[in-house]
Amino acid sequence: MKKVNTKTLEELKWTSPKGTFSGAGIQVSEALGRQPQSMDLEERHPFDVEITRIPPGAVPYPYHSHSMQWEFYHVITGTGSVRHQDGTTPIEAGDAFIFGPGQPHQLKNDGTEDLVIYVVADNPFGESTHYPDSDKWIVRSPERRVMRGESLDYFDGEE
Repeated sequence: MKKVNTKTLEELKWTSPKGTFSGAGIQVSEALGRQPQSMDLEERHPFDVEITRIPPGAVPYPYHSHSMQWEFYHVITGTGSVRHQDGTTPIEAGDAFIFGPGQPHQLKNDGTEDLVIYVVADNPFGESTHYPDSDKWIVRSPERRVMRGESLDYFDGEE
C-alpha cells in the first residue's frame, strides 16, 4: 500500500500568460505514483485525483469538453459557479456534480474565499479535449498537442 498525506504535498500553481486563467492543485494521484504518460495501466492508474484550489475571482481553465473522460467534482469549501451547456449553476461546499464525455464545463470562483474542489477523473486512452469558445482541440496521440489544424499554444484564442 502506498500512502500520502495531502496536507504535506506541494501545490502546483498555474497562470495563463495574460492572467485570465489561474488556479492551483495538489496532484494526489501523481504523489501515489501515477505516471500520466504511461501506456501501462499499472503505472497510469485507472483514475486521477486532484484537490483543486481556485482563488476568489479566478477561473482555472477555458470552457472545454472531453471526448471520452468523465470528471467527478465535490466542493469542499467556498462558493462559485459552473458554466455548462445549459447555462451557469451556482455551487457551494457539499455540492457534488459530474460531467461525462462531450459535456462542456468551466469552473469559476465568484466568492470571497478559496474554492476548493476534490476532482476525480478516469483516464481513458485516446482522450482529446475540445474548446468551444476558440474551436480548438488538445489531441493526445501520443504527445499532448493543441491545434486547429496546426499546433497552437494552449491559451491561444482564450484571452
